[in-house]
Amino acid sequence: MEDLGTVAWPPEPIRTERLVLREPEARDRAAFIELLASPEAHTYLGGPRPRAELEREMPEVPERWPGSFVVDLDGAMIGQILLRRATGHSRPAAAGKADLGYLFLPRAWGLGYAAEACAAALGWLQDTLPGEPVVLTTQSANAASMRLAAKLGFTEAERFVAWDAEQWFGIRPPATRPH
Repeated sequence: MEDLGTVAWPPEPIRTERLVLREPEARDRAAFIELLASPEAHTYLGGPRPRAELEREMPEVPERWPGSFVVDLDGAMIGQILLRRATGHSRPAAAGKADLGYLFLPRAWGLGYAAEACAAALGWLQDTLPGEPVVLTTQSANAASMRLAAKLGFTEAERFVAWDAEQWFGIRPPATRPH
């Protein structure tokens, strides 16, 4: 994540009941290509990238940067969580806030992995940067992503049209911890 200055990266792997969130490794290259070339995974994201192009351009070790977590199930990548500072966002309310993104292989859909992984990443962010609000944008037509946003505690701030489709913009206020 940009502008986190004092945040040590990478953190220790984040473990949940079924998953591990960790840095990308060389063994994840094929899964990244599969994810980025998946027509299903990119239905609401402007379409997939050509597999041949990805094979040529993807580095041996997928790019590592603060806020990028591989979601690992039993030693294999099933998705990616992105937490980054919202910069150049079309919504003024997003400016400077943490922006949550996620993308999972279709075979991992419908099993609760996205909710489990996103909740773990948001928990890590809350522990690392207490009081940090988080934003999320998804197409309103993406019913699964809309359900996930609600489950994670995001509330609608506005809807707008971009990329020829209605987008849903939500904000998750900072978590409050009991005293």
